[in-house]
Amino acid sequence: QVELVESGGGSVQAGGSLTLSCAASRFIRSFNSMAWFRQAPGKEREAVAVFWPRNDVTDYVNAVRGRFTLSLDYTDNLVLLQMNSLEPEDTAIYYCAASIKSGGNWYAASDYRYWGQGAQVTVSS
Repeated sequence: QVELVESGGGSVQAGGSLTLSCAASRFIRSFNSMAWFRQAPGKEREAVAVFWPRNDVTDYVNAVRGRFTLSLDYTDNLVLLQMNSLEPEDTAIYYCAASIKSGGNWYAASDYRYWGQGAQVTVSS
């Protein structure tokens, strides 16, 4: 059984920064992809950023590109999400997810088998 555990959520003012961390119980390079999703109240879960270990490629949705950075810590087996210039619209529960599926659509939550419990991020104006 794979476990993903997020940490690092919190409350900040607009323009501030937070770093989320996702600890995986299995070597992160063993997954086809690892991603961050978020879900705001009353909205569907949406993709934020993804990493494909096989070719070391990272991608982001336009709403966070240039502000968020996904990185890996192989020593501690962590997937990190550095979030800068936070906006109230970034307020959501953030989830770490891992997929063993090849191909597919990285934006689709249904493509990911493993999920963390979520970390609340609140950005006030």
